[in-house]
Amino acid sequence: MTTFDAVVIGGGLVGAALSFGLTGHGLTVAMLDEGDTALRASRGNFGLVWVQGKGLGRPEYARWSRRSAGNWSDFATELTDLTDIDIGFSRPGGLLVALTENELAGYVEMLEALRSEAGNDGYEFELLDHRALSELLPGIGAMIPGATYCPYDGHANPLHLLHALHAGFIARGGRYYAEYAAKGIEAHNGGFRIHTETRVFEGARVVIAAGLGSATLGTTIGLTIPVVPLQGQLMVTERSAPRFELPTNLVRQTNEGSFLLGYSQEDLGFDTDTDAPTLRDIAWRCIRAFPFLADLRVVRAWGALRIMTPDGFPVYAQSASHPGAFAVTCHSGVTLAANHALDVSKWIAAGSIPDAYGCFGLERFDVSPAA
Repeated sequence: MTTFDAVVIGGGLVGAALSFGLTGHGLTVAMLDEGDTALRASRGNFGLVWVQGKGLGRPEYARWSRRSAGNWSDFATELTDLTDIDIGFSRPGGLLVALTENELAGYVEMLEALRSEAGNDGYEFELLDHRALSELLPGIGAMIPGATYCPYDGHANPLHLLHALHAGFIARGGRYYAEYAAKGIEAHNGGFRIHTETRVFEGARVVIAAGLGSATLGTTIGLTIPVVPLQGQLMVTERSAPRFELPTNLVRQTNEGSFLLGYSQEDLGFDTDTDAPTLRDIAWRCIRAFPFLADLRVVRAWGALRIMTPDGFPVYAQSASHPGAFAVTCHSGVTLAANHALDVSKWIAAGSIPDAYGCFGLERFDVSPAA
């Protein structure tokens, strides 16, 4: 039986970014993936590398998101150079487009509060009226009062990102095991055994990054991870001539020319079906903001599940009872991919999460990380 320096459970954006990063530290790594039947959050991801509006009441998360957005350029270059896969990253800034004056005032109030919480770190944003916004977004609706602009934001193609992370992981010597869903974990000889239906894997470290499958996997090694699904629905149009580069909270145009329209957030359990009322609401909001969209055909609509913790912030935890067992989960797999590959992988390789990030531990849920 081969023993790896680390076994990562989960082949989605979080698990793949961690696995890619761990191979960069010279570790032998196995990535266990449920395969194409997995409830991939990346399928429902809008592709935003986003800072604007995140972390209110938790300034550590605002700083963490901003750090990752800042790391994304080097991260994307490294991935593309290694794999020759274009992940469609650009960072022109992003826009929170408001449909009403009240909505716009709410955005400004939120961003002012984030700026106050940021203190000496600062927090850049700009309020744009309709006239200024129309220069950035040709075709913006006449009834749109304005938007807020933040220079930290950008976007990427989440499916190309996932492909590149897998390819980069393998190029660095990682071992990828498709259709090996983890069924259980046990401590063994100072390390861990991970059981699948057909095979047992051994690792000096184990990382649970299995999204919605993480909840029960860690209970035997002192990690109880509270995650729930949150359904989101999106639509994509036919391809069109380029109109604007800046991503928005409502619409973004991909490198291929199609427009992504979204997105919804509903607590519907594990239901990934679309429904007409939700799609109608998405279409109404997007067409109100961008009337030209009414002339484009929608070629696909779909639903997917996002992974949410009770407070919406990430989890980075190591088991107190079984050192070497880690849990990582978040709902911003694209935005935080750079930090996961560059920073969190370093923590796991070193065997310690810095105290500065203790606020992301499991203790905040009153769930003991010790068995």
